[in-house]
Amino acid sequence: MKILLTGGAGFIGSHTIIELLYAGHSVCVVDNFVNSSAEAMRRVEKITGVSIPFYQVDIRDHDALSAVLDQHPVDCCIHFAGLKAVGESVSLPLEYYENNISGTLVLVDVLRKHGCRNIIFSSSATVYGDPAVIPITEDVSKGKCTNPYGWTKWMIEQILTDLHTADPSWNVVLLRYFNPIGAHPSGLIGENPNGVPNNLMPYITQVAAGKLECLHVFGNDYDTPDGTGVRDYIHVVDLARGHVAALQAVEKNVGVEIYNIGTGKGYSVLEIVKAFENATGIEIPYVIDPRRPGDIGTCYSAPGKALAELGWKAEFDIEDMCRDSWNWQKRNPNGYVSD
Repeated sequence: MKILLTGGAGFIGSHTIIELLYAGHSVCVVDNFVNSSAEAMRRVEKITGVSIPFYQVDIRDHDALSAVLDQHPVDCCIHFAGLKAVGESVSLPLEYYENNISGTLVLVDVLRKHGCRNIIFSSSATVYGDPAVIPITEDVSKGKCTNPYGWTKWMIEQILTDLHTADPSWNVVLLRYFNPIGAHPSGLIGENPNGVPNNLMPYITQVAAGKLECLHVFGNDYDTPDGTGVRDYIHVVDLARGHVAALQAVEKNVGVEIYNIGTGKGYSVLEIVKAFENATGIEIPYVIDPRRPGDIGTCYSAPGKALAELGWKAEFDIEDMCRDSWNWQKRNPNGYVSD
């Protein structure tokens, strides 16, 4: 299939390009590089040996996006583009709603005008809110989100579902990610946050590299075994392969389908710290800070539906995730910026 990736130069998008190409698909990438780097695309080309058409386009720019699709007709869109920091979304709600929701509205309008009615959406376990049931199955009702980032995912899921209701020729696959970490085993691409990382693993690796003094653990008074937040961490390569598997659902004309993309295991923040220390031999100093607004205590998946219907399951374990994260950080101390 011919696939358009929005936000394709980002952490998850760049890894997904590789797996799509390995599976025999062709790709076209748009990204505004606000939270990503053109260097990531060059490195994906190095890993795959494939020249990839990519365009610096903001998906809110209707004309620019239309021009890309005029040149590159596509069968399906994998929609990654969006602002994604939970904490930042609490302080910048308008920016998050405008960027994520307006961008999606423009995107689907351009897609339908170009005859593409297949979309795989990069959603999130945050749509479950503070879940009533653990592990979380796809049947668990969407909850009350705890932050604006989560609400943008919640609303976009609804928008895409309503789109299919109005026009059943649309196929909408909603992939609810849990917590992607790790990096490509080559060490050429990985998570490249701007400034102080919002996510746990790049924070840990930057402490390990001596770039940050210590890890800040937000809250140790949750109702969990050690008091720190428990999450379902998944290797980004496994997550990328989940998107390749999701194309089967598009080919079957499923209408609207939801899949959890996680491992089904929950690890606390301190368990991740310990796993990283075991995988690398580097001690990670940490301090306990108050809880962050918008965080919940426990969140992990029941990923059985993706296995049953798509034949997909996570293959990498927590040590693999820690090892590959550190390999990326070690090889790229300043991310995609050269010394």
